[in-house]
Amino acid sequence: MPEIPSDHTLTFSLEEIKEEELKRNLLTVYDALKEKGYNPISQIVGYILSEDPTYITTHNNARSLVRKIDRDELLKAMVRSYLGE
Repeated sequence: MPEIPSDHTLTFSLEEIKEEELKRNLLTVYDALKEKGYNPISQIVGYILSEDPTYITTHNNARSLVRKIDRDELLKAMVRSYLGE
């Protein structure tokens, strides 16, 4: 591992870490829905609009994971991604 100069400041973004966790959870939910034969996009959209967890399967703990996702943060991340920010 290369030595880091002592005058070099390492930075990290808590928002980037949160967004990566959100993405991992959402991909797990997506995969679980797909494995069970559902249309993952329609089911996730239904959940986002209604906040009704029954849109999400319990397979692979997907329902518990989706409930950990803050819908406002998810919508912000989706808009940022869509607009290329």
